[in-house]
Amino acid sequence: MGQKINPLGFRLGTNQDHYSIWFSKPKMYSESLQEDQKIRTFIKNYIRSTRISPYGVEGIASISIYKRIDLIEVIILLGFPKLLIENRPQGLVEELNCGNQKLNIVITKIKKPYGNPNILAEFIAGQLKNRVSVRQAMKKAIELAEEADIKGIQVQIAGRLNGQDIARVQWIREGRLPRQTLRATFDYCSYPVRTISGVMGIKIWIFVDETK
Repeated sequence: MGQKINPLGFRLGTNQDHYSIWFSKPKMYSESLQEDQKIRTFIKNYIRSTRISPYGVEGIASISIYKRIDLIEVIILLGFPKLLIENRPQGLVEELNCGNQKLNIVITKIKKPYGNPNILAEFIAGQLKNRVSVRQAMKKAIELAEEADIKGIQVQIAGRLNGQDIARVQWIREGRLPRQTLRATFDYCSYPVRTISGVMGIKIWIFVDETK
């Protein structure tokens, strides 16, 4: 079960929460869900255009959305927010139209960016696009994660690895990963990357903490 289901969905309601928190009428649910997707896509494209990171990644850890009657609050966790903060997110607020509702954007910096699976996956994707070997890219990602003092990590890449004709799966694991324990809190991401050999899938599990 540890690798067959999403570890975040497995723990919802116990020690982890949704990235979007709001209530909607049944007839308006699909519209609200599409609005969340549009907000996340627009923010990712906006941050990508600013090129805020010198490491080839956008540095987006997560985008949380909280909706109220007349207010939409968006919390963006970034690993490298320097240039975006210097430019101020005012242009982002003006371009992102949410109708009659007010929009409040909060940008928070992560102290250890490479302790987040989304940023690590973006780093690995950049390495694969530059034709770095899969094994070398995974080892470098684990080295960066270990510098962030994590308790355990597993990196898995599937697809036509290194341009081979047959797709296969390769993975590396370091530290503890009690994925079947509900008390354990995990950060997880599934990230697709398009290379000259085809589309590859990157999955990263990071063990954060365990409640008693």
